[in-house]
Amino acid sequence: MKKVLQDYTREEIAALVEACGEKKYRAQQLYTGLMQGKKISELPLPAAFREKLLFEYEDEPIKIREIFSSREDGTKKFLFELADGNLIEGVLMQYKYGATQCVSTQVGCRMGCNFCASTLGGLIRNLSAGEILAQILTVNRLQGGTSEKRAVKNVVLMGSGEPFDNYDAVVRFLRNATAEEGFGMSIRNISLSTCGLVPAMKRFADEGLPLNLTVSLHASSDGERKRLMPVARAYTIAQILDACAYYFEKTGRRYIFEYSLVAGENCDEAHALALARLLKGKPCHVNLIRLNEVKERGLKTVTEKDAYRFLGVLEKNGISATLRRSMGGDIGGACGQLRASYLETKESKHAD
Repeated sequence: MKKVLQDYTREEIAALVEACGEKKYRAQQLYTGLMQGKKISELPLPAAFREKLLFEYEDEPIKIREIFSSREDGTKKFLFELADGNLIEGVLMQYKYGATQCVSTQVGCRMGCNFCASTLGGLIRNLSAGEILAQILTVNRLQGGTSEKRAVKNVVLMGSGEPFDNYDAVVRFLRNATAEEGFGMSIRNISLSTCGLVPAMKRFADEGLPLNLTVSLHASSDGERKRLMPVARAYTIAQILDACAYYFEKTGRRYIFEYSLVAGENCDEAHALALARLLKGKPCHVNLIRLNEVKERGLKTVTEKDAYRFLGVLEKNGISATLRRSMGGDIGGACGQLRASYLETKESKHAD
């Protein structure tokens, strides 16, 4: 696999152009084209320079293999193919305040959460910063957006993979995506979801990137959390709360806890009261989620009535909380479902 030019900053591209003996204005021409989601082969560059770039760099580090559109709410799910043939997926959700794209940071995942399809095959490899960014550039262009007038208004790092398990590439992606001279997205329009890798959370608080930090909690006690998330064996809820407090201290941004409601596990009134006691007085918000069922996992979601009952208990006890609106349910909206289904189908065909 060749290198990915979308990994580079504008300064690094300028240095590359200079090293190739090209005129300085070619750097801006090249950088602007990439930020518009164009392939190297599409850019109006001298033939010899383009050939030199294509010899060393991927023309198209990521391409859309399939698009699935929800009849229910207009959500689009993308199956992306990377240059090495690996597959990842992403989702574009339409809201009143603009389109939000969910992107992946790894091919697969090694966190092993019991409710997630992304981790079924384990971790295949990390994505580079440019491969993460290319997901957005590709979809933004497809939707008719440019780097000056973006069609993708918000980004959530909640697709396949644990962002903090690919720390350096994710931080580089964030700096590149928010560079004023590049794609120019505000850091406040980006959310990052972690399963709770405490050392990385604290390290990230010092990066100067005050995004919306979301932590997958899904339980109010360590014992319950261990049943759903193997990472709970390494880091306690108390340690996670301490890391969140440090993040708030360094950034001034309140943090968000995701809490997937799983039937028979964490969803009755006692669980809601315990969660309220745990979070009382903290600068946080709880995002309740009705579990998007993964057939390989065997876990079941709760009814909408039970979900609102849980929400009511939190609100009555002074906790800021909402119930996330399920989107893309008819196209397998949850992380990893599309890729897993595609790979399963492919294996079945080979077996036949």
